[in-house]
Amino acid sequence: MIKREFIQFMQTLNVGSISDDVRKIANLVLKNLEILIPIGTVRGRRIKKIVELAQANWKTISSDIQPLESHATEQNYPFCRIKSLSVGPFRGFLNNEYFDLNSELVLIYGPNGTGKSSFCEALEFGLLGNVADAENKRFRNQNDYLKNAHTNSLKQPCIVGVDSHGNDIKVSPNETLYRFCFVEKNRIDSFARIAAQAPSKQTELISTLFGLDDFTEFVKNFTDNMDEKYIDTIGIKNKELNQKRQTIAGFKQQISTSKEELDRINAEESELANRYRNGISFDEMESELNGVDGKPGLIQQLDEELLKPLPAKSNLTRTTLKEHKEAIEKSITDYNSKKQKLADFSQEVSFKQLYESVKRVQQSSPDKCPACQTSLSKVQVNPYTHANVELEKLKHLSELQNEMDILNKTVGKLIGNIQQMINACAKLFPEENNSLSMLQNSSVETDQKDFWNKLQNMVINDRTLWQHIEHQVGFLEDADKEIAQAEIKRNEKIARLKELRRYSEAILKLKTRRKTALETIQKAQNEISQFETENALLIKEASNEKTIVEQNLRIVNAYKLFVKRLIAYTNNLPAQLVENLGDLVIKLYNAFNRNDNPHEQLANICLPLNQNERLTVSYKHSPGKLFDALHILSEGHIRCIGLAILAAKNIKENCPILIFDDPVNAIDDEHRESIRRTLFEDNFFDKKQIILACHGEEFFKDIQNLLPVERAKQSIQISFLPKEGDFNIKVDRKCTPRNYLIASRNHYDRNEIREALSKSRQALEKLTKGPIWRYVDCYGDPNLSIKMRSPNSPIELRNLTEQLKNKIAKDNFADIKKAAILEPLEKLLGIDGNSREWRYLNKGTHEETDRPEFNREIVNEIILAQERIDEALFDEKKGD
Repeated sequence: MIKREFIQFMQTLNVGSISDDVRKIANLVLKNLEILIPIGTVRGRRIKKIVELAQANWKTISSDIQPLESHATEQNYPFCRIKSLSVGPFRGFLNNEYFDLNSELVLIYGPNGTGKSSFCEALEFGLLGNVADAENKRFRNQNDYLKNAHTNSLKQPCIVGVDSHGNDIKVSPNETLYRFCFVEKNRIDSFARIAAQAPSKQTELISTLFGLDDFTEFVKNFTDNMDEKYIDTIGIKNKELNQKRQTIAGFKQQISTSKEELDRINAEESELANRYRNGISFDEMESELNGVDGKPGLIQQLDEELLKPLPAKSNLTRTTLKEHKEAIEKSITDYNSKKQKLADFSQEVSFKQLYESVKRVQQSSPDKCPACQTSLSKVQVNPYTHANVELEKLKHLSELQNEMDILNKTVGKLIGNIQQMINACAKLFPEENNSLSMLQNSSVETDQKDFWNKLQNMVINDRTLWQHIEHQVGFLEDADKEIAQAEIKRNEKIARLKELRRYSEAILKLKTRRKTALETIQKAQNEISQFETENALLIKEASNEKTIVEQNLRIVNAYKLFVKRLIAYTNNLPAQLVENLGDLVIKLYNAFNRNDNPHEQLANICLPLNQNERLTVSYKHSPGKLFDALHILSEGHIRCIGLAILAAKNIKENCPILIFDDPVNAIDDEHRESIRRTLFEDNFFDKKQIILACHGEEFFKDIQNLLPVERAKQSIQISFLPKEGDFNIKVDRKCTPRNYLIASRNHYDRNEIREALSKSRQALEKLTKGPIWRYVDCYGDPNLSIKMRSPNSPIELRNLTEQLKNKIAKDNFADIKKAAILEPLEKLLGIDGNSREWRYLNKGTHEETDRPEFNREIVNEIILAQERIDEALFDEKKGD
């Protein structure tokens, strides 16, 4: 597809004043098309490849554009229909299969996976020389896609056609000639999908519909211009030589600048050394700080010293211990004093307890004295009131008890603190604290006084336990002071280390600057001393490259014009493809939507052919007003537009055949009947061979019943069957006819009377609800009055047939051929409506045993009458 369209573009370079260089670029791209197609614009890959190819082949590339083959330039088709196809091994075909296609209508039916697509691809490859799906699925070598996977082999399909004189002719692939013979479902799907996208994307609608999206994408990947990133148009060697000649002065300047830098570095080194310590040199300072000959410097020494951790502090002090002791002794003294006071008030305590007891029983005996049970109204003193008054007087006893509780808790907390200090001593001096170990785990809460007395009075090794604690706390406090001093010294070392590291960093920076300056001076001196010797070859190359630069400039200019013309050709393709199709597209679209209301019929359609244009339509009732198709049309209608464009192109190009690869199944159910009628009832596709493939059996059946009996008999029906046990494609070339009248006659001829009558019922239902009713609508009043037995009962065919017959029989029915239809209808209705045969035609029948036989002659009359009706309707259509 890409190659064919590119060759078409190349023909436009043979006109006007197109330079030979532009034609050279076109021939270069054509010759290397397979290399360039997969290369995109990422990192300039395609433009780089074109530069490489152009520079290597410029002198040998021809500037002559080869014309198209003679048979491709003429729109004369060598055949009027396809007679046969021989295919295999090919895709799903393991073995060679022969298909007789010698009919104006070939219907292909096959569920998904049975080989129908392989059959259609064989036609596509045989007629076009390529298969679009192979490109879509990124097969670089098309044969890898087309060969049979199980036999790993491929044979070119053989297509034989019949010319206008009835002679057989072998068909050769010609994509230009036969490209519009195909209508594909995938393209209609893509058309509908892109239509819903942004306006900038909608310009690709027509290209996608006609299978040019790959070519459009191929063109997009051409960079507009070649610039200095990709090709030399100045002279790299000459430029380099001039730059080097300019650098001689630059090198001298570099030497001067670098020497000034060295003077500054010397001064900064001396200043840094004097700041570190007077009288020391820069090198001595570096050795002292960083070490020399394996001997560590001050920085390393300090690092190692600071890695040693300091011992942890105990944070115990004699003062704290003393304060705890004094606080405990004071609290104990206060507690004992208050305890004595409380003892002195022992009688008052008893009364207080009595009064509190009286208050507690008030709820259980609120109206009587709790002691004598005398009613409170008769006692001289209310015991509850008296108890409240007396308790208020004894309030100081409660306060005294609360103060004792607080003192007791204070002593417990302080002793707990002392016990923590004991635990710390025992942990830090485990070998010296056997005497304190008995106190570590003792419970202070059980007897604080006993615990405190043990500390003060228990003597071990000439010391009380308290003195033992004081001694160890004092030792730990002194140790904490030593650790604090060590921390001060450690912090001083850390500060010193930071300072020394700053000096070390300054040393490194100065040494780096010195090294850079010295290297710059050395390099500049070498460049100056070696320039002439070193550049002798460059001088010669600069002289020789002038011819190459001139060639590169020609390539750049030619490429720019080539891409400009290629983009213009691609942008103009959609307009060329749909040129003069507008009226025919509208007619086909309205035919596809014949069941829509009249005000929904289109008057005009404007396709998006330029940037930011949208798909717009106008209606017959207001042809001057354009609407955005996406706002007012359903997806099904958008698909109908795509199908109408493809079908119109096929008609406009006078293609002898129309090959449908499941396109109608890309259209919603609402439009399928109208599409079938457009294909097979209207005269748009008269004298064309139609090859239609579908995977829906109902659609396959509906087409055959839409056709007149004679045309259905003359058509070829091929059914692809599910595979059984192997990978061979199974084909039924004489599949059971789905046309009800043909099937009815076949059953009758085989004496299968019941089956014949069953098909006759289906045929009559199809005739009455379809062509007969439409015939009445065309020449008379189509409004019927149907009687039904119940809301859910089906329409009785006899009732419907009689109504239609009565409409045709009226004197004002204005068709001179009505007798040919009326007579068989009357013959059909002349059969007794209560007969078994008509009862069956009306509503069918359930399975029954011992049923009386159907009358063979009556069944034959029924079939014959329907055949005559079908023939008359067909003749009537031809008369139109």
